[in-house]
Amino acid sequence: MKIEGLTAIVTGGASGIGAGVSQVLSNAGAKIAILDRNMELAEATASKVGGAAFACDVADETSVQAAFAQAREALGAPRILVNCAGIDTARKIASRKTGAHAIGPMQRVVDVNLIGTLYCCAQASTAMLDLEPLDEEGERGVLINIASIAAFNAPNGQSVYAASKAGVVGAALPMARDLSRYGIRVMTIAPGLFDTPLAGTMDEALTSQLLRRALFPKRKGKPEEIGALVQHICENQMLNASTIRIDAGFF
Repeated sequence: MKIEGLTAIVTGGASGIGAGVSQVLSNAGAKIAILDRNMELAEATASKVGGAAFACDVADETSVQAAFAQAREALGAPRILVNCAGIDTARKIASRKTGAHAIGPMQRVVDVNLIGTLYCCAQASTAMLDLEPLDEEGERGVLINIASIAAFNAPNGQSVYAASKAGVVGAALPMARDLSRYGIRVMTIAPGLFDTPLAGTMDEALTSQLLRRALFPKRKGKPEEIGALVQHICENQMLNASTIRIDAGFF
């Protein structure tokens, strides 16, 4: 897939990984639609990367439908979707001090990280179904979902977050099977510790512990490094139905 001139929707694109992805894809010539709840920040990022911003809560069906329709009207049907929207709740499933983990925060994390990702994939792929193929092999688009290494190896207090991201990882293969006949690929990226607002909410002791568990380099990743991987996935047609870890060898 040649990115230049194609429409790319980036959920959670206002900051962090989403902003880095938006910048890299814009540099490659894509038309960028940033979907985010924080419209002030989304508009600032869109202005920086030369894209457009649309209000969207990925956990709300009506909001997603409206945002995708607005993005399509403004920029054309998407050929690329990158799901970066995500939240966390750092709490043990149970402890003597806090008792049982409340269901409300659990539900919100799953709704945003898993259900929101799946529903945005459903909306984007539906828009791609009847598009003309981009090449003689019949490729119509690519869906790229941001999961986390927490899906494979999460610290304590991350059971709900890990479960939500493991769901994203698990969906890649069956989703790719669903969409292969239409020339739509599905890939998942599992980042380690990156320099993002979400990672910034972690306490210093946990951050240091996680960095020590990386092989090399022992630093936070840069959002643009994930953006570079996203670009490669778009351009390499043989990447499909799998998950790539980008975590400096975290163990």
